[in-house]
Amino acid sequence: MKPLEGVRVLDLSRVLAGPYCTMLLADMGAEVIKVEEPGRGDDTRAWPPFQGDQATYFLSVNRGKKSLTLDLRTDGGRAILRRLVEWSDALVENFRPGTMERLGLGYETLRAWNPRLVCCSLSGFGSTGPDAGRPGYDLIVQGESGLMDLTGFPDGPPVKVGIAIADLATGIMAALGTVLALVARDRNGGSQRVEVAMLDVIAALLTFQGQLYLSMGQTPTRRGNQHPSIVPYEVFRASDSYFTVAVANNSLWVRFCDAIGRPDLAEDSRFNCEASRVEHRYTLVTILQGVFAQRPAGEWLNRLERAGVPAGKIKSIAEVLESDQLRARGMILSLAHSTAGLLRVVGSPLQLGTAPEGMELPPPLLGEHTEEILGKLLGHSAQEIADLRQAHVI
Repeated sequence: MKPLEGVRVLDLSRVLAGPYCTMLLADMGAEVIKVEEPGRGDDTRAWPPFQGDQATYFLSVNRGKKSLTLDLRTDGGRAILRRLVEWSDALVENFRPGTMERLGLGYETLRAWNPRLVCCSLSGFGSTGPDAGRPGYDLIVQGESGLMDLTGFPDGPPVKVGIAIADLATGIMAALGTVLALVARDRNGGSQRVEVAMLDVIAALLTFQGQLYLSMGQTPTRRGNQHPSIVPYEVFRASDSYFTVAVANNSLWVRFCDAIGRPDLAEDSRFNCEASRVEHRYTLVTILQGVFAQRPAGEWLNRLERAGVPAGKIKSIAEVLESDQLRARGMILSLAHSTAGLLRVVGSPLQLGTAPEGMELPPPLLGEHTEEILGKLLGHSAQEIADLRQAHVI
């Protein structure tokens, strides 16, 4: 039995942060009902490229869910949502702050409908403060959180992270917050409200970079692939390609120097402790780059692995997703999709001993489960469902 089996979640979110949150909940066994706008659905359903007739972006974050089309701007749509709320444990939404209230679906209303409901709201900047209500897009938050000011090389422009890290990290935090709220509800009773802002999440992830400013008044800057407190801990170029090295303490440093054939560096007073290596970073990196340029990356990686020194190849996405390591970990799942065909997806990184593997639902077609949810869960007759469709409520 999966940990969240028996928990029903209403997913009013779209695009990435909210859907990623609810997919994580579905992976852990929750029944997730994705409520989408009739005829259009989640924005990402229209974003190319496509596998068959399904957008790969949508496919990546919506497995394990059921899709119900519902126009929340209509009285009929809100009436159906009310009945769903009464039968659910949690509701997740990522509308701009104030939108739920304008729809007549604010927290106080939802709590009145179901006094045990957990309500999780995701947004760019939260519901308070001078930036409350601003739209939250990953690129904007990466810039305004300081993350882009830390990413890239010193002589280059600010650079965003290659994945939508602000959205994804917010989705993870929202999933954690929802689970914690469910635990608190079951212990203490009553409804629980969870609010997660993308800016808050990335500010929290600044960790040691943020603490450098808070403790020392120093503003971190872009360092490319360098680490501010560890040397060598970066990318080097061998004679044929790039690779990474991470020498985080003096024991590793001695083994590293032996492995590359330069034991003299371990005795050099400029490099014989962590602080000295940071102080003489550029001198040391120049020496090491000259050494590594003499041989191919594979040879250096073999030497370092035998010495127990952390190092790695810089792999392409294709190499990672086809790797024996991910395959052995069961991280690549195959799902049968009715229109996209055989669908391969990256599975959940959470591997719990008490959560046996189960058959995952593929990402749903728009409205695929509307009749099932209205008929089996809410008891609507076939004629009532037909009438709702005729009135464009569903």
